[in-house]
Amino acid sequence: MPIPVLPPIGNDLTQWGRLLTQYLRINLAKLGFQTADDNPSEDGIILWDRSEAYPVVSKSNEFRQVVLEGGHAKFIRTTAQTAALADTAYSITYDAPTNKYKIDRDATNNERIVFEEEGEYLLSFTSEITSSSASDVKFYFWVAKNGTNISNLTMVKTIHNNGGTMLASRAFLLELAANDYIEMKWAVDSTNGSLGVTAATSFSPASPSSTLAITRIHA
Repeated sequence: MPIPVLPPIGNDLTQWGRLLTQYLRINLAKLGFQTADDNPSEDGIILWDRSEAYPVVSKSNEFRQVVLEGGHAKFIRTTAQTAALADTAYSITYDAPTNKYKIDRDATNNERIVFEEEGEYLLSFTSEITSSSASDVKFYFWVAKNGTNISNLTMVKTIHNNGGTMLASRAFLLELAANDYIEMKWAVDSTNGSLGVTAATSFSPASPSSTLAITRIHA
């Protein structure tokens, strides 16, 4: 960390004291910039990494990133969604989010969710599935990033009650670059299956057909 340059003492100690007080008030709140000479051997030293543009703190003989909140969003779909064809991939189109920061729907394609900052994100997904058939109806859910399906993230649910509903849910982590986008995909092996909603009753509010909560947990 560079050595601070204090106001010169001069002949007027009272004036110097004022300048020193002003200097400390302005500069004590600032983080020093990390340099190659900084040593993390002592825990608790907080600096600013200029090249990576985030704060770091010394712990266990290394400087570790202090994660700044860099994105969150809560998406919800309040209407049902059907599949025109069986065994065909569709994207879940969410309503415009009301609680968001640096994560939003693409302005030109509402099926896409765009991330302004790179990082590791925690996603919590739910969908209410329903069937109008007494036979087994199988649903598939997965994620596509930048138009390509992500391996090993498919969730499969089977429902076999005519008029029955079931909640499909999963939490997972994704590593994303700045301006990456994702799509929440689904398919069903019969057009009797759909993403449903439940109307409000006298004692409970309505249920959405799908929700997606996203939080950035690491850069």
